[in-house]
Amino acid sequence: MKKKMILQQQMNEYKYHYLFTSFDLETYDLEDFKYNFVNITSFRLVDTADVGVKQILKDIGLYSHHIFKKPYLNLHFTKSTVLESEPALMFDSVYVFAIGLQTLEQSHSLTLSNISCEEENSWDGGLSLINYLNAVEWKGLTGPIQFKDGQRVQFKLDLIKLKQHSIVKVGEWTPHGHLNITEPSMFFDAGSMNVTLVVITILETPYVMMHYGKNFTGNERFYGFCVDILETISREVGFDYILDLVPDRKYGAKDPETGEWNGMVAQLMKYKADLAVGSMTITYARESVIDFTKPFMNLGISILFKVPTSEPTRLFSFMNPLAIEIWIYVLIAYFLVSLCIYIVGKLSPIEWKCINACDLENISIGNQFSLTDSFWFTIGTFMQQSPDIYPRAMSTRIISSTWGFFSLIIVASYTANLAAFLTTERMINPIENAEDLASQTEISYGTLDSGSTMTFFRDSVIETYKKIWRSMDNKKPSAFTTTYEDGIKRVNQGNYAFLMESTMLDYIVQRDCNLTQIGGLLDTKGYGIATPKGSPWRDKISLAILELQERGDIQMLYDKWWKNTDETCTRKNTSKQSKANSLGLESIGGVFVVLIAGIIVAAVVAFFEFWYNFRYNHKATTSQSVVNTKYNQDGILESDRNYTPPDRSFWIEISEELRYASWCMNKQKRPALRRTCSKCTIPKGQRINKL
Repeated sequence: MKKKMILQQQMNEYKYHYLFTSFDLETYDLEDFKYNFVNITSFRLVDTADVGVKQILKDIGLYSHHIFKKPYLNLHFTKSTVLESEPALMFDSVYVFAIGLQTLEQSHSLTLSNISCEEENSWDGGLSLINYLNAVEWKGLTGPIQFKDGQRVQFKLDLIKLKQHSIVKVGEWTPHGHLNITEPSMFFDAGSMNVTLVVITILETPYVMMHYGKNFTGNERFYGFCVDILETISREVGFDYILDLVPDRKYGAKDPETGEWNGMVAQLMKYKADLAVGSMTITYARESVIDFTKPFMNLGISILFKVPTSEPTRLFSFMNPLAIEIWIYVLIAYFLVSLCIYIVGKLSPIEWKCINACDLENISIGNQFSLTDSFWFTIGTFMQQSPDIYPRAMSTRIISSTWGFFSLIIVASYTANLAAFLTTERMINPIENAEDLASQTEISYGTLDSGSTMTFFRDSVIETYKKIWRSMDNKKPSAFTTTYEDGIKRVNQGNYAFLMESTMLDYIVQRDCNLTQIGGLLDTKGYGIATPKGSPWRDKISLAILELQERGDIQMLYDKWWKNTDETCTRKNTSKQSKANSLGLESIGGVFVVLIAGIIVAAVVAFFEFWYNFRYNHKATTSQSVVNTKYNQDGILESDRNYTPPDRSFWIEISEELRYASWCMNKQKRPALRRTCSKCTIPKGQRINKL
C-alpha cells in the first residue's frame, strides 16, 4: 500500500530519500524505483556474498528438486540470491542451541523428565545450558555469533543502497565501531547525481552541429540548439551524459516490408542508448515502440522553393491593364465607328451646310464629316477631348453617344487597373500550395529519406498527399535526399521543391534570401527527446522541459540560433501586394516613347504638308500673276498691283519659314507662301482683320 501511494504521488525520483527499517530490502520488488534513482537506504543482516549463505541456498535448491521432482522449483532456488533474515535467524538459533546442548551433554548426563508449566519446578540443567550458550562462538548465516550476559554482542549490519540496476553495499555497522561508510560517493545531493547516460543524436543544422578540430573531444565536439537544451536539462534533472552520433545517420523509420526499424529508434529499442536528442518528430509509429517527452518545439511540414523571379518590366507596361485582344477590338471599333459616322453623315441632309466662298456668285455646300474629320472626331471623343465639329443630325448623335459611353467604360476600366499593374510588383509563382504541387509535373519535388515527413506522406489518407507520395515513390531514389543540405542544394539549382519541417525551413529562409516558403503548414507536430520504452527519465525530462518553457529559456535559445543578426540576410519587404512601389522609367517609359514617336510623326507629316503646299503654290504662281496687297498698321488696304514672285527653291522657303517661327512673335510677315485667293477682290480702303 505504501509503495502504491509513493507512485501515485510521483515521489519515486532522486529528490526523495527513504530509509527502510526492514533487514530484507533485497526481497522487495523495487522495479518502479530502480531506474528513477530514488534514494533508498536500509540495513542487511544476511550477507548474500558469504560462502555459507550461498551453500545454504544451493542446498535448498537441490533439496526441493529431490523432494518435489519439479525442475522449475530447482531453477527458482538455484538462481535465488536472497535469504530472508527471519529464517536465517531461526537457523542460527537452532544451530547455536544445538551446539550448547551438545556441549552440555558432553559434560553432564542429561536426564529428561516431564515438566508442567503449572508447577514451579524447573529443569536442573537449564542454568548450565544457558552458560554453555553464552560460551558459543560461531559464524552463522547472520554473521559472527557471540553472547554476553544473554545478549548478542559480536555481529554486524551491512549498510546497503539502491543503485540503478542493483542493491550495493556502501558501509557497515557494528556495536563497537558503529557506522563505517565505505562508499561515500553513493550519498549524493539532489543536484549532482552520479549517473552517466548514453545519448545519441544526428547532425542537423542548427540543432546539432560538430566541431572537427583536433582540440575538441568528447561532448565538446557538438554544439547547437538541441545540445544547449540537453545541457540545460542535464543540470535541471541531475545527470551526466556521453553524446555520440547514431551509426546509420538516420532518425528512424519502419520498413513496411520487413517491419524493422532503423536510425535512433532502433538504437533505443535495443537499449543501446538512454536518450535520443535532435530534431526528432513525435509520431504515432515511433511512440508505439519508444517513449517521447513533452515536445520542446512545435512545427509542421511546409514547402521550400526558390524565390520566384519578378516579372520583367517592359517598356510598354502601361498597356498591361487591358489584354492584347481588347486593344485589338478597341482599334477595330475605332475604325468601324469612324466609317459609320462618315457614311451616316453623308446620308443625313442635316449634316450638309453652305460653304461661304470668296466668290459669292458660286455658292457651294459641303459636309463637315469628311473621312479625315470623322476619324479625328472619333479619336477626340475617345480621348475625352473637345473636337471642333459637333454632330447635328439625330443619327450621328446616336452614334456619337454610343461611342462616348463605350469610351467611358473602356477608359474607366483601364484607369482602375493601371494603378494595380504599375505600382504592384507581380511575381511569377508557379505553385502556391500542396495542391498546385501535386497537380503539375514540370517541377519535381522530394523529401528527406527515412524521416517523419516521408512517413507522413506514405501513411496519409488525404488524396492530395497520397498523390504526392505516389509521385515521390515512383521517382525513388532520386526524389529522396540523405540530408537536408542535399535538398537545399537541389532547390537552389531551380525547378525543385523540397518538403521539410517548418522550423528547419525558417532557419534556412532567414539565411538565404533566394529561398522562400510556399503555402502554410501541412500538419502540426512537435520535437521531443526520445527514451526507451518504460524509461523513468521521460517524466523527469518532461517536467524539466515544461519548466524551461515557462521560464522562457527555450525561446531564448531559439532566438539565439534562429535570429542571429550576423547570419540572417536582408530581405525585401514581402508585403508587396498591399504596398505600392514607386514607379520607375522602366514601367512607364513607353508613354514617353509614344509621345516622342507622335512628335516625330507630326514633324514628318508637317514636312510633307509644307512640301505639298509649296509645290501647289509654285505651279500656280508660275502660270499667272498674283495680286500683291499691302496694308498699313491699321489693316487698311493701301495699294495693289500685279507682280510675279521670284522663283525660290523648297529648302530656301522652309529655312525662311523656320527662321520666321523662331522669332516667336507676329510682328513680321512671313516672307513667302502668302495665302492668296484668286477669286477674291478687295476694294481699296476696306479694313481687314489680321489673324
